[in-house]
Formats: sequence, C-alpha cells, structure tokens
Amino acid sequence: MTPWEAVAIFVAGIGAGGINAVVGSGSLITFPTMVALGMPPVVANVSNTVGLVPGSLTGALGYRAELRGQRRRLVRLAVPSAAGALAGGVLLLYLPPETFDIVVPVLIGVACVLVVIQPRLNGWLSARREHAHPHGGPWLWGGILACGVYGGYFGAAQGVLLIGLMGTFLDDRLQRINAAKNVLALLVNAAAALLFIVIAEVDWLAVLMVALGAAIGGFLGAKIGRRLPAPVLRWFIVCIGVVAIIKLVYG
Repeated sequence: MTPWEAVAIFVAGIGAGGINAVVGSGSLITFPTMVALGMPPVVANVSNTVGLVPGSLTGALGYRAELRGQRRRLVRLAVPSAAGALAGGVLLLYLPPETFDIVVPVLIGVACVLVVIQPRLNGWLSARREHAHPHGGPWLWGGILACGVYGGYFGAAQGVLLIGLMGTFLDDRLQRINAAKNVLALLVNAAAALLFIVIAEVDWLAVLMVALGAAIGGFLGAKIGRRLPAPVLRWFIVCIGVVAIIKLVYG
C-alpha cells in the first residue's frame, strides 16, 4: 500500500465514522475505497469491520446523555446483537458474496419505510397494545438478532435497519433510539471483529487507517447528530438508506 492509498483510506474512515454516528452505512465509503485500491473484497470487508470499531466507540460515547436510563434495554438487546454478529461473520467467510445481493437492498428499503412512518405506526401500535413493553418485546429481540447477522456479514446501513426496528417497537425519542443504535452497532462490529482477527485474513495497515479516521469521524458525527431535530434526522436517515440501496444495486 502506497502512502497516498493509506491517506485515501484514512479520509474514507473519517467519513464513515461520522456517518455511522449519525445514521449508519459508513461502510459504503470505506469498503468501496479499499476494493478500488485493489484489495480482495472479503479481505476489504473484514479489515473494514475491524477498523470501524474505534469509530463506533467514539460515536457511542458522544451520545452519553441520550443513553441515560437505557441500561436494561441495551443489556437485553446486547445478546442477540453479539450472537447475530458472530453468525453473520461465519456466513461471510463461508457463503458466496452473491447470497445477499437481493435481500440486503430489500431490508434497507423496508427500514427506510419504517423510519418514515414511525410516528404514525407508533401511535397505531400504542392504541392497540394493552401494555407497552419498555424493551420492545420478542419481536424486537428477533429483529435485532437478524440485524446482528446482517451486520456481521456486511454491515452497510445496519444503522438504518436498527433505527427502523427500534423506532417501530419502542416508545421513545428518535435521538435516544439513535444513541441505542450506536451501542448495538458497536457490539456487532466488535463481536465480528474478534471473530475475524482469529480466523480471517486481515490487512492491518488498512485497519489502522480506517480506525484512526473512524475515531475522529465518530466523535465529530456525534457532535453534529445530537443537534439535529427529529424530522431532519429522520429524513437524513432515509436519504442515506436510499443511497445505500442504489450503491448496492448498481455498484
């Protein structure tokens, strides 16, 4: 890797860390950058996941205020996140890359729809359930497990999926849901990264460049994201989701 290629990955890491803190799908910046520089796709995907962990951490720390009172919820949802990430990581290493070519854009599209209709859907659900579950109930648990599998496999736009799910099943403000999303995404990335470090080929220079950039980007993204009004954040999430679908479908 040349010095200029390392700089390109570092800059991509800053962008990915910032977008991940606000919404998710930062991998759509770093992963194509590494592939364009000649790295094999699976190695690029693995190295990208490992490198984005510091950015996920700084993004989560930036939302400390919004995380207050969510400890029990996050402990409950941490188990399916980590378990799903490990399963998704195994799938990445043993399944052909074409497996999710159709499923992934559909999942992101559904998540975007959920984000848009979330306020009305929450009202409709609240009027029809006798007792609102503070942690989302079994449907959210299962959805978080599926998101963990997806995040361990590829991860781009997993934040959009997480926000769509939690916004539907939890009666809470969007910024607090976004804060919880950052913690769960951190768990997914960390669990998958540990697996990849043990059993997969990792490009450590690329990991270093992504990690340095993502740590900076995650800090800056959290600063910006916390100040966005809910309607603006909601439509920003949808725009990122649409870009992710276009990128995945058309390359």
